[in-house]
Amino acid sequence: MDVLSDAVTMLRAGRPHSNSNRLWAPWGIRFPPTDGAGFHIVLMGTCWLLRAGARPLRLAAGDIVLLPREPGHALADDPASPLTDFRADPHGPIPSEHADGYGGPGPGGRTVTELLCGAYMFDRFRLHPLLADLPDVIHLPARVGHHPRLRAAVDLLGAELAEPRAGAAASMSALLDLLLLYMLRAWFDDHSTGSSTGWSAALADPAVSAALRAMHAEPEMPWTVRELGARVGLSRTVFAQRFTALVGKPPLAYLTWWRMTMAARLLRETDSPLPAVARRCGYSSEFAFAKTFKREFGVPPGAFRREGRPPSGSPADASPLTATLS
Repeated sequence: MDVLSDAVTMLRAGRPHSNSNRLWAPWGIRFPPTDGAGFHIVLMGTCWLLRAGARPLRLAAGDIVLLPREPGHALADDPASPLTDFRADPHGPIPSEHADGYGGPGPGGRTVTELLCGAYMFDRFRLHPLLADLPDVIHLPARVGHHPRLRAAVDLLGAELAEPRAGAAASMSALLDLLLLYMLRAWFDDHSTGSSTGWSAALADPAVSAALRAMHAEPEMPWTVRELGARVGLSRTVFAQRFTALVGKPPLAYLTWWRMTMAARLLRETDSPLPAVARRCGYSSEFAFAKTFKREFGVPPGAFRREGRPPSGSPADASPLTATLS
């Protein structure tokens, strides 16, 4: 496993949705806040992304925009166009009244915009710091030859939506998962150069990214800073300094955070007995595991399993890794 795959797996909840839409000027759609993320891909024409407190962002054909946190936004053919409130369709994120032909009276010199839109449901409990580091808007402008795999995923998803065939539900769900990873990968690739700290730099650093992969692949291993440094070809001191500078936590502090995040998910989603969960998360002693878990979440593992969430005001609620969500 790698850190980006694990971060997205821990975040994702439910099935993603997508739809394609043709909109005739004038048009405007206001999307409400939601506990998830949305994306818009301009297939034809132009439009504007409108957010409270931010300057309007013009989107052109081929542009992709991902909103990892969804405090509410709007799309319109022009910033001055009236906005219609979004009302969710149970089969997708775009309501039927916003499907083909929504907006002006249609052909006859009026501008048309074609969009591919989608939504992901997220469980923001203990959001991975890699994803907490993302901006409110990820804008991936169209550039010839840039991010070809992302463009291929867009083409495949558009084809499935345009002509659904047997197995379309499964294929679209898989393509949407792939599209999310490609959008995130594209953003991290674009911001890895020139970034001296943060997760873009951490993923681009060969030694730090290799250590992260090792911890994610084998969290049950009794890792030490010296062993991790030797794994990536660095001295203990140099490795610890570089890891802490980029990730924002010392190596073993991050490892503990990740182990406890895994443990919480195992307790919530499986019936594995506590000793098995402890071993999977690198603890040979159930007592040591329970002590660390209670320090992290404010409740013992058994109580957490019964309640499903830490109580309000627990240490996990005050974690700096989740503070960005407030």
